[in-house]
Amino acid sequence: MTATDPKADLRIYLQDARDALLWKLDGLSEYDLRRPLTATGTNLLGLVKHVTGAEALYFGDTFGRPFGEPTPLWITGDAEPNADLWARADETTADIVGRYRRVWAHADATIEALPLDAIGEMPFGQRSKQTLHRVLVHMIAETHRHVGHADLVRELVDGTTGQRPDGTNTAPGDATWWAAHRARVEQAAREAARG
Repeated sequence: MTATDPKADLRIYLQDARDALLWKLDGLSEYDLRRPLTATGTNLLGLVKHVTGAEALYFGDTFGRPFGEPTPLWITGDAEPNADLWARADETTADIVGRYRRVWAHADATIEALPLDAIGEMPFGQRSKQTLHRVLVHMIAETHRHVGHADLVRELVDGTTGQRPDGTNTAPGDATWWAAHRARVEQAAREAARG
């Protein structure tokens, strides 16, 4: 039987989500990183910005280990709604990605320093006391949720799909195969709608 390390397992899943989210940015222009591709403005760089703030808050302030850089206004509630979900023109991609990497290093230090049953105090919400274990599970779910958003946005930008650059977790197929597949899915939807 193989021994398990729950904290290490959780960190693997969190890091996998972080890496996938940043990979979705690779090779895109500033415009494509920022352009809103849904009616609510969802964009790739905004997703990174959002998750950065969430990790800083959950693994920093919650456990009395503030991140150490100025807290963005959108975390304190002193900014417009959704300010964390898009990048202003004066915010560089390098700054946003760099901050994300620094935040996750800080989060990893918190995870390493504390036991899974350590209690943190959330600055908001009805469940203000949370264990590190629960916060880790939440951030894994939160980050993977936004990776799913990034999957769709990136596919809309340039057709890139998958969780990793090697593409081993998506069906193989060229543009012709995918067009035929989409046509089959569309035909099934139309037939179902007709009853």
